[in-house]
Amino acid sequence: MSAPRLLHLARRAPAPASRLVGRRFQSTGGDDKFKKSFHGQLYESTARRVQAERMQQSRRIPGGDDAKVASGGTISRIFTLAFVAGGFYYLGTLSQPGLPTTSTSPLSSVTPPAHNLSKSNLQSSWTEFVRLLGADHVSTRTDDLATHSTSSWSTHQNPPDTIPFLVVYPSTTEEVSAIAKICHERRIPMTAFSGGTSLEGHFAPTRGGVCIDFSRMDKILSIHKDDLDVVVQPAVGWEYLNEILAADGLFFPPDPGPGAQIGGMVGTGCSGTNAAKYGTMREWVLSLTVVLADGTVIKTRRRPRKSSAGYDLTRMFIGSEGTLGLVTEATLKLAVTPASESVAVSSFPSIKAAAEMVAEVIGKGIPIAAIEILDDVMMKCINDSGTSARNWKEEPTLFFKFAGTAAGVKEQIALIKAIGKTHGSKSFEFARTKEEEHDLWSARKEALWSMMALKRADDDHVWTTDVAVPMSRLAEIIEETKADMLKNNILGSIVGHVGDGNFHAILLYNDRERRTAEDVVHRMIKRAIEMEGTVTGEHGIGLVKRDYLQEELGEDTVNAMRRLKQSFDPLWLLNCDKVVRAEANK
Repeated sequence: MSAPRLLHLARRAPAPASRLVGRRFQSTGGDDKFKKSFHGQLYESTARRVQAERMQQSRRIPGGDDAKVASGGTISRIFTLAFVAGGFYYLGTLSQPGLPTTSTSPLSSVTPPAHNLSKSNLQSSWTEFVRLLGADHVSTRTDDLATHSTSSWSTHQNPPDTIPFLVVYPSTTEEVSAIAKICHERRIPMTAFSGGTSLEGHFAPTRGGVCIDFSRMDKILSIHKDDLDVVVQPAVGWEYLNEILAADGLFFPPDPGPGAQIGGMVGTGCSGTNAAKYGTMREWVLSLTVVLADGTVIKTRRRPRKSSAGYDLTRMFIGSEGTLGLVTEATLKLAVTPASESVAVSSFPSIKAAAEMVAEVIGKGIPIAAIEILDDVMMKCINDSGTSARNWKEEPTLFFKFAGTAAGVKEQIALIKAIGKTHGSKSFEFARTKEEEHDLWSARKEALWSMMALKRADDDHVWTTDVAVPMSRLAEIIEETKADMLKNNILGSIVGHVGDGNFHAILLYNDRERRTAEDVVHRMIKRAIEMEGTVTGEHGIGLVKRDYLQEELGEDTVNAMRRLKQSFDPLWLLNCDKVVRAEANK
């Protein structure tokens, strides 16, 4: 039989079951034994057929010259077929992708994710999850799927049909590892969920799959008072943690919005009102236990406050938004509760005057614990919403927090009052009791919820975004953003942790105003970049700001981030599409 004829039959003949399995696993990155190319399989199949044909010829022609002629013909055909098959095999090896030789991954070089979201595969995974966790901890309820897809306070409103297939509720690192192994083997995407207070679409399951809810992992594992650190699971809330630590005269400084949990705080690299004095989440995480995409469990460091052992994987996972690994434990640094604290508020004639005062306070090195700004619109929102126990002056207002020794706090207050007068401060009120301190500071913490309480109709949405700029440009960008909102008739307010150049804009808009709101936010972000700032001070990138990252950092930097993502998660299973794109925008 000629080589072309044999090849023609090979193409037409039904593929054996083993070969079909091999092809299927090849396309999805299965075990090594399934990775042979089509041409390699063709070569082996041809060799077996040739051997069978030679044995058949030997039985049919027992001897004599005819046998020699037949034998010679068979040998000739063997060499011909072997040569053709060998050529195909060689070409097949050339088509196999080799290891990359570049240091970055441009989007054009990335193969789009090949997840297996077939109904049979997902249903089979459900059986395995139930076997692992028990039926009570695997949910396919419609309301659960909806709440794990988006939220009314998220800037990114996920389409209704983009929901996870199921939600799993693990309680240990080992269970999270087993979940990841199942998803890795079955090529099912995973999205982590911790607290659900994020604002930029961080937990929106863009590709369905499995949502891993850490709410059962809410334990404080150990407090090391003498070492000033604590080990916690990801669903521990920062407010609850500080309630427990208060008994030992300790506290954990990062304080983002109410309801935030440690896992999400690590994921976004958050900060909060205390950032001016204590810094951001990156300064307060000592070590992490992380489950990687294939189920491997790693610990990034041990407990000492300093270490120069190897790469700083701890900070690599902080701010990665669940795209590189799943945090199951965190060792956090703690601070000693200050001996004396005080809170004060001061109103100003304009938002610019208030911001200029902040720049001077920071520039003079006054060790104030926190400075927060709320504009006149937000002060009105707080009054109208009834979320605060008192009625506020509806003017641009600064909230101050002082902390330290009694003498130190007294000195800080005197300096702040003097600086405030030079910037037109219209009032300066102090809290006299702990209850008053709570009431004063709660107004700042209730800003987002106050804005949401003013929704005018069911189609109203809240857009909360943030940028940060060098302190010298803070007053300028706040004033320009405020003017842009007024010019475009968008109900928006300015709030922020201005002690470190970070401020937030909260916009209330309906479906008809969506484009206008987008344009206002776009211009705000462009201003920040032009002022050598950042597109986000603490909210994170998520889905909303992916394409601004390249403008801030440059194409090569984003391509380097994409290579890092591919190194830890080559199948794009973890929180796919967040931070960096997995494929071009459709």
